[in-house]
Amino acid sequence: MLASVLCAIIGTYMVTRRTVIAGGGMAHASLGGVGMGAYFGFSPLIGAAAFAVLSGFGIKWLGGKRNVREDSAIAMLWTLGMAVGILFAYMAPGFMTDLPAYLFGDILSISHTDLWLLGALTFVASVSYILLRRAIISVAADRDFARTQGLPVGWLESMMTVLTALTIVGCLHMVGIVMVVSLLSVPQMTASLFVKNYNRMVWLSALVAYVACIGGLLLSYVADVPGGASIIVVSISIYLLCRTIKSLRASFLK
Repeated sequence: MLASVLCAIIGTYMVTRRTVIAGGGMAHASLGGVGMGAYFGFSPLIGAAAFAVLSGFGIKWLGGKRNVREDSAIAMLWTLGMAVGILFAYMAPGFMTDLPAYLFGDILSISHTDLWLLGALTFVASVSYILLRRAIISVAADRDFARTQGLPVGWLESMMTVLTALTIVGCLHMVGIVMVVSLLSVPQMTASLFVKNYNRMVWLSALVAYVACIGGLLLSYVADVPGGASIIVVSISIYLLCRTIKSLRASFLK
């Protein structure tokens, strides 16, 4: 439930702003922090958060250069983070036996501390959205227009970059580095089939994500398969089903 609300708030911003691929780059770059945490003996999640935040600002900085394409900057930081993570994980004493949990998720590895941290992050994201909703929507829809209105675009973008990075890290144990970007985009795509209002998209995508999470966990339990992958499969299946129903309804009405 917490992840559904959190990903709805952050994911709607990313989808509207068209920065989903940047989010994927941040997610994969976070592996560098996981590997360094295992090697140097500190929490891999702290390392993942640091790498995700730094890669987010790195993408923003490099993307602002005239001679650097944003997609190239994403690819460079994406692969750099993964390469660093694999190297340090390989050098860690005894190797990282729990590396697959960070890559593909393992819901049984979620602790009470993880839940409290996810709850705190969801609270911060929700309060930020409620208080700054109009400004966030303006920046997401048209940052240049938002700047002409005197909004602190740079500050808002930095805040959302940090929240995006922390959201990615907060969901690592649930769906993993490889698939976390789906939680930040697929429910929003499903919601956009039925609503065009930004605020409604946030809450409808939260509902879709929650249904997908519950359905994925049930599938995981019944079929004895990984929970993270099941959640993503159910989420995409819901999108395809809704899109098919909407297309058939439109054809019928014609």
